[in-house]
Formats: sequence, C-alpha cells, structure tokens
Amino acid sequence: VQLQASGGGLVQPGGSLRLSCAFSGSTLDYGMIGWFRQSPGNEREGVSVFDRGMRTTRYADSVKGRFTMSRDDAKSMVYLQMNDLKPEDTAVYYCATRKNRLIVSAALSAAHYNYWGQGTLVTVSS
Repeated sequence: VQLQASGGGLVQPGGSLRLSCAFSGSTLDYGMIGWFRQSPGNEREGVSVFDRGMRTTRYADSVKGRFTMSRDDAKSMVYLQMNDLKPEDTAVYYCATRKNRLIVSAALSAAHYNYWGQGTLVTVSS
C-alpha cells in the first residue's frame, strides 16, 4: 500500500487544520491506522490510532480534546482534524498503517507500523 498525506501548512496558535491521508488500496484491509508526528530532535510519536478490531480511536494525552481522527473507508481516506493548535504541535505529520492489530500498550508506538506516508509539515506560529 502507498499512503500520501497532505493538508499541512502554517497556522497561528489557536487555529485549525485538517490533514488527509490517501490510501492506494482499501483502508478496510488494515487493522491499525494512525497519525504520528516528529519534530526536530525528537522521536516520532503517536498522535492518534484507529483500531479496526475494537472500533476505537486512541489519542495521545497531549492532543485529547483538540484532535479528531476520522475515516472514509469508501474513499480510502483518513483524516486528522486539528483544532486549538499550539506551537508545540509543530512537526512533520505522518499517516501509517499495519495489517494486524496491536495490543493497547503498543498502539501509539511508531516502531510497530510498517507502511508510511511521506509526511506533511505543520507549523504553528504567530
């Protein structure tokens, strides 16, 4: 599968952006779909992950209540709506997926995902 993320850009603090991720194949074939981010000097961290088996979406504590992940399986698209953005949200954002499900404790760990998009840069600055 190939993933292509888009929608990044420059936004002021408190603003919003919606990221999109297009799958070359069907999203229904993948047990875990997630958004991750990486800022300079930091490791790639999980932002939100959809677990198809549990039909649940998990979020990092740092984005709970501000970010919402959604899917349109018919269009093979995944989205990340980001509201109330903060300067610390500045990063390159990636979508990723894997076939098999993960245990809860591993769901937000980037090391367990083997298909990645190219990333889209989000800059939050005044």
